[in-house]
Amino acid sequence: MSEETIQENNKKLLVVDDEARIRRLLRMYLEKADYSIDEAENGKIALDLALENDYDLILLDVMMPEMDGIQVAEELRKEKETPIMMLTAKGEELNRIQGFEVGADDYIVKPFSPREIVLRVAAILKRTADSAGGKGAADVSDTLKLPHLEIDNDSRRVTADGKTVNLTPKEYDLLHYLMSSPDQIFGREQLLREVWKYEFFGDLRTVDTHIKRLREKLKKESVVAAKMIETVWGLGYKLNSYPEEEEE
Repeated sequence: MSEETIQENNKKLLVVDDEARIRRLLRMYLEKADYSIDEAENGKIALDLALENDYDLILLDVMMPEMDGIQVAEELRKEKETPIMMLTAKGEELNRIQGFEVGADDYIVKPFSPREIVLRVAAILKRTADSAGGKGAADVSDTLKLPHLEIDNDSRRVTADGKTVNLTPKEYDLLHYLMSSPDQIFGREQLLREVWKYEFFGDLRTVDTHIKRLREKLKKESVVAAKMIETVWGLGYKLNSYPEEEEE
């Protein structure tokens, strides 16, 4: 991918990290890619700036003074759907799950490649633009219906056995993509490419984490609906249109 293809002119980003060295590094690479950059050194300042301004994306460190990144994302999601990329020195699954639970769009572990950051930022912004223009992964059909599971794409509402399931934007996109082609097996690489728009970079565990969260949320409303998402060992995942019914 050339430098020209990753440039997104007039996009305004907020870089949040308590380490000035990290902020300077990210600013240098992102400004080189023609992004406009604001900075925040702690969570409280970041939240204030994010609520006062309309940023196209926020790069948000997890471990910070005043408020940590999880708290910032949680509070921001009450008001806005600004895309968020979480930055952290911790790579444990628990931290990834916490980030995705509060609506983070991506997650990258320090130390990271600055060029990878630029590529991931471009991928998120492209996906956001495609969705706004009606070309996103979740725009194949207005309504998708299967036994035990239904998606109304106009309202982005998911119901399992008639009960509403609250999903993050990315969980919704993933479920819609699987449900658009029931019984078809998708590899994790393909899901990263089609749902996350990653071609060169992307942690395959991101897919596994989202699948795990989807199953957990569906299971709260319908055990059968949760079982519709199947793991095909050695190949990937599929959404089974004919799940096994629970025995009485």
